[in-house]
Amino acid sequence: MRKSIDGLSYLVEPLLAQNPASGNLFVFVGRDRSKVKCLYWDRTGFALWYKRLERGRFPSPLALAQRGFTLAELNAWLEGIEIPAREPHRAVAVTRVS
Repeated sequence: MRKSIDGLSYLVEPLLAQNPASGNLFVFVGRDRSKVKCLYWDRTGFALWYKRLERGRFPSPLALAQRGFTLAELNAWLEGIEIPAREPHRAVAVTRVS
């Protein structure tokens, strides 16, 4: 967890095969799962958000990392809620309301 914006953005392309300025949010978790850094590009520059727990650990990020996650799931995960590996409800395209 020593890397800052430049170091983390340099890791995104070779490790994740993503463009760091794509607008995606990249979440980095410390080895002991007590620290998290979130890196994202907001059209004018990089932003870095950091959270360190005083007690406890974040839930395992494996379920989120394997399938991606929504902002609501990220917020729940940051609060310590274990996210199940199940799929959320599917989006429905409505043509008319009955």
